Amino acid sequence: MTGLRGLAWLLALQSIGELLARGFSLPFPGPVIGMLLLLLALRAPVVREPVAACASFLLSHLSLLFVPVGVGVMTHLGLISQYGVRMLIVIVLSTWIGLAVTALTLRLFRKRSDAELR
Repeated sequence: MTGLRGLAWLLALQSIGELLARGFSLPFPGPVIGMLLLLLALRAPVVREPVAACASFLLSHLSLLFVPVGVGVMTHLGLISQYGVRMLIVIVLSTWIGLAVTALTLRLFRKRSDAELR
């Protein structure tokens, strides 16, 4: 029962985030706003304990989330054989670009914080 309360908290905060994003025409997606609200709400034990139970349940069944992906791959083997190399190149390049941007951003922030400390 605690896990269901945790799921209710997750869905409620995501819905509130959606309402805020759409109601105020914010440039952030509703789930991101809901996640920030969840981060703030996790300070309260009334939210933290049920969400922890729900998260534990979801993580223990995480492998089930890969079943639809596996079925999709198996049903579209023709497309994967046709575009697989291109998709692999795009995935590798986008991962490298994301890592590079993250590293450069971290380096920039570290230089700024080092300069502020001096």
